[in-house]
Amino acid sequence: MSVKSIVLLPVFLMAMSGGDFQISLIKPQTIRQTAKNRYFVDFGKDAFGTLALNITPSRPDTLIIHLGEKCTGAGAVDRNPGGTIRYQKIVLPVNPSQSEYVLQLQPDQRNTNPPAVALPDSFGVIMPFRYCEIENLSIPLTGEMICQKTFHYAFNDEASSFTSSDTVLNQVWDLCKYTMKATSFCGLYIDGDRERIPYEADALINQLGHYAVDNNYSLARRTNEYFLKHPTWPTEWILQTAFLFYYDYLYTGDISPIAENYEALKAKSLTVLAREDGLISTKSGKLTDEVMGSIGFSDRSYRIRDIVDWPGEERDGYELTDINTVVNAFYYKNLMLMSEIAGYLDKKEDQKLFAEKAETVKNALNRKLFDAKKGIYLDGENSGHSSIHANLFPLAFGLVPDKHLPSVTGFIKSRGMACSVYAAQFLLEGLYGSGEAGYAQSLMASTGERSWWNMIREGSTITMEAWGMKYKANGDWNHAWGAAPANIITRCLWGITPASPGFARARICPQPGNLKSSSIKVPTLKGAIHADYKLISNKFKVYTIQLPPDMGADFVVSPDEDVTVFVNNVAAKPTKNIISLNPGLNRITIKKDK
Repeated sequence: MSVKSIVLLPVFLMAMSGGDFQISLIKPQTIRQTAKNRYFVDFGKDAFGTLALNITPSRPDTLIIHLGEKCTGAGAVDRNPGGTIRYQKIVLPVNPSQSEYVLQLQPDQRNTNPPAVALPDSFGVIMPFRYCEIENLSIPLTGEMICQKTFHYAFNDEASSFTSSDTVLNQVWDLCKYTMKATSFCGLYIDGDRERIPYEADALINQLGHYAVDNNYSLARRTNEYFLKHPTWPTEWILQTAFLFYYDYLYTGDISPIAENYEALKAKSLTVLAREDGLISTKSGKLTDEVMGSIGFSDRSYRIRDIVDWPGEERDGYELTDINTVVNAFYYKNLMLMSEIAGYLDKKEDQKLFAEKAETVKNALNRKLFDAKKGIYLDGENSGHSSIHANLFPLAFGLVPDKHLPSVTGFIKSRGMACSVYAAQFLLEGLYGSGEAGYAQSLMASTGERSWWNMIREGSTITMEAWGMKYKANGDWNHAWGAAPANIITRCLWGITPASPGFARARICPQPGNLKSSSIKVPTLKGAIHADYKLISNKFKVYTIQLPPDMGADFVVSPDEDVTVFVNNVAAKPTKNIISLNPGLNRITIKKDK
């Protein structure tokens, strides 16, 4: 199949490797002649791939081609973009006897050698780029002669959608959704182009984001299995392995991965590191070679260590102590999830044991790592410092007693976005979980420097590794761990989650905040959930929920409102603030009584 026959279409997909991978040939969005025999091409979005040309020069010649993720204001590819923003120069001999060319790129030594994920040989060398500059082209360049040959995992662009009355939030959603597609080229969730290595924390945000925009679950599952024998160094990353397997079961309903890997998940819960009060530390003698082997490290002499946030400058001055508040907050959540997992597997003794351990940790953490005078959490044992991290993680994981919610959320709000794009996932989860939807939404729709809008403003079409290049010297423009809003908008703002594994039943708990309207399409294995919201007046709001066949839902009405609820024009009385919805169309009208 010739390139010329393909590029007549805007996008052409060709299945590879049993349908798992796809090649998309993308036509230019704009072509501009910038000088004699020189052209500047913008494909509209950054993507992983190479360049394909279909040209017939009048004589043998040599083209100079520049590919890059960033352009200059002068309409040229930035030759020195900084950080790990990609650029490459290619010298391409051409002649009249050949018309089809696919650029052979130079490999990057770091991301094409172990431990980086190896790509199929059929891909060749690929790189992320949006812009192309061609020098010495003696014939006019048209859109039929050039395309961006991109590689990605199978992805259904029509599986999901989101719009709202907030135009910034809409663009943030689009940025994060596209990130799920563009960064899937390795067949595993990876950290970005600099390393191309899977990390558990990156994978969790990637997994939840992918679930929010497509109902293809194989990529997440392959990545989860990878971590069993390829763990990474941070303590909190190890503790997130259970999160990954838990969400796999919750969204797919397939119990086999948690059943087959239950013992490995138990080991990765790090219960062997607990001291008498239940709290854990990696600094004690309990972290032995045997423990390292049990959690998947082939080099048993290696030692995991605490991370809190990354890069280190994003820790809000966090004081790392042996008994670390963030680590123990993760440990608590891990125990809670393991209790649920054991329950799903009918391991009743383990279910009870994990729940008891979790309660012990919760009590100890709130007794020993909480500053009662200030009403906020400390960074760790014997620390006098309180960071946003020491408070946002306990809030996200349900550790904060109700009486302390005002002081903890107040402190968190006073710090703004004083954390990385990674920790923002848990910051937003905690805010939505504690009734701070308006503030959480304002963070996602912020136009400040520490925002998703700033990634767009700096020129990226895929979420970045940090809020901006000044926050990470070697940062990149293709990091899926920066795409938290993809899942937060679905799971928290709209509150659409599985009420039972495999979406046998859905839970819908919308918190529209300051939005006047919003629509969303959420993919599930049973079909898409379509939801629409309109604020009619201060006293009336209407939700329209279209559920797939054979799927009911629990619609949660805010307990803080004195309201009358109608479903399909029939008065409905919530039971514990829940309205039961049937398959098909459900029109919910909520009227404030006061």
